[in-house]
Amino acid sequence: MATFAVQLRFTDNERRMAARPAHREYLGELREAGKLVAAGPFVDQTGAMLFYDVADEAELRDILAKDPYTPANCYEVVLLTEWQPLFPFA
Repeated sequence: MATFAVQLRFTDNERRMAARPAHREYLGELREAGKLVAAGPFVDQTGAMLFYDVADEAELRDILAKDPYTPANCYEVVLLTEWQPLFPFA
């Protein structure tokens, strides 16, 4: 297993808001499956930070491709990097 940090920058708020209910449902499914550790938007709503536990980067990219935000074309990935948590989320 590998933990990845992904930072998104929102690029189209109208499309994002239209896709958000499906996006949040998808994130809930990932959380239940143990793939999503934590996620949430920045307070200023310019982007979000997500942490995933996955086998490898290929699995993460597949997860991102299936996210409803992806076909909505409402974000860009600012950061996608393997992360080594020193103090894991509780």
